Amino acid sequence: MEPYDALSEPDPYSASRDAFERLITTLAGSPPMDMPHDELEVQLEQMGRELLRQLMQDHLDLRARREEDTVSADGQQPVVIGPEGQPRTWREMGHSRLLTCVFGPVRVTRIAYRSRGVPNVHPADAELSLPVGRHSRGLARLAVLEAVRGSFDQATAAIERRCGKVLGKRRLEELVASAAVDIFAYYTAKIPTPCTREMPLVIQVDGKGVVMRPEGLREATLRAAAKTAATGRRGRLAPGEKPNRKRMATVACVFDTAPAPRRPHDIVHPPGGRSENRPPRPGPKAERKWCTASVIRPPEQVVADAFAQAEARDPQHLRDWIVLVDGARHQLDLIHAEAARRGIRPHVLLDFVHVAEYCWTAAHAFHPPGSREAETWAADKLTAILAGHADRAATEVTAQAAAEQLPVARRETVTTCHRYLTGHLDQLHYDTALAAGWPIATGAVEGACRHLIADRLDITGARWGLDGAEAILQLRALITNGDFEDYWNFHATREHQRLYPSPDQQDYSLTA
Repeated sequence: MEPYDALSEPDPYSASRDAFERLITTLAGSPPMDMPHDELEVQLEQMGRELLRQLMQDHLDLRARREEDTVSADGQQPVVIGPEGQPRTWREMGHSRLLTCVFGPVRVTRIAYRSRGVPNVHPADAELSLPVGRHSRGLARLAVLEAVRGSFDQATAAIERRCGKVLGKRRLEELVASAAVDIFAYYTAKIPTPCTREMPLVIQVDGKGVVMRPEGLREATLRAAAKTAATGRRGRLAPGEKPNRKRMATVACVFDTAPAPRRPHDIVHPPGGRSENRPPRPGPKAERKWCTASVIRPPEQVVADAFAQAEARDPQHLRDWIVLVDGARHQLDLIHAEAARRGIRPHVLLDFVHVAEYCWTAAHAFHPPGSREAETWAADKLTAILAGHADRAATEVTAQAAAEQLPVARRETVTTCHRYLTGHLDQLHYDTALAAGWPIATGAVEGACRHLIADRLDITGARWGLDGAEAILQLRALITNGDFEDYWNFHATREHQRLYPSPDQQDYSLTA
């Protein structure tokens, strides 16, 4: 007796094959044959996205059928334990949920394991590592990459062009904020690349204001804004008055650098120009730069993070530590306090660009702006400062002002320069820095302020809430450090552990 023919298993991807055949038939038809290439690209992109969505849906349906077949074939009720340790005593098939991915919306069907008084458990959700919300992790990744580049409106439009209408602006902001929750833990676990002890270790700190919504302002700024508003509306601010709508963000960067010894004339050209026989020597370059920034955390915490990163690079304090500042007294106090707490004696230098600005302002008190005499005067004083004679240069400035009997306004400018130099003499050891090949300017952190804050948070019309500004700031710093792909894997693993903890999960931490 011949055996009956067994029914063949239905093709799980039949709907995808049909969609592919329809795509080919459409392309071979008369309308596409008459289309220019750009219209053909648009139509093919739309139909191709629908084909990918159908492939995703067919794959999820196949996994759902295999889960049901596996349970039915065992013949026994599988024991499923919830995260709180309580077993789920019965199961129910056909539970579904929506998932919006980069190809469009799909439906995930799986088995729910249930018990009285406790939430359902879906083992298939853990296998797929589904998010708590409707939008996939791939869509969240795309949202982050688009949101850190331009406004949220531009990011929403960019995602719509690529994926269709799958994500609203408010949900995009929530995805960006949740994507940044593991950055601090990531850098705590990440081990920096080791470096030789001959390379100096540089720390730079600066700050920049971010326009905030009223609820995001610090208390003192909010009181000042209320006091200004109580005086009534005015046509413009008084000289030196601030609009009281910004919250200061603190930015810090840490980097290694190869020593590049220089001379004072490599920084400031002598009067009359440099000799062609002695070209200026190049300065040190930042290597393996790491940035951090925060608008929520206090400045002392950002400074502590920078020192922690530096100490991770040099745990035994064998390298030269150089800290460059712009002269702000509160920053200096925080740096000295953190260095003392860690038992470190860094070389603190004042940004030479700020010193040059004060000297040039004093030069214009003696000579007309733009004149050769002003240029010669400034070059002479700056060269002396670079050679380690800042005290002498400050004394000469006030002596010249007294000898020439300058008017009160111009004399005040000279006095300001003298006060600035004498007040920071312990941070003007440029002769030591140049001989050792250290940097003497804060260009790295000022560039970070422009890139991290001005290029995104300071765009026209932007007003920020605390959570949104902090997330964008930290994500831009992460991407600038070149750590985004590594962080995203770290974040995905920690998110999975938060959503699907096992009952016997041991306490352990990830290493980035």
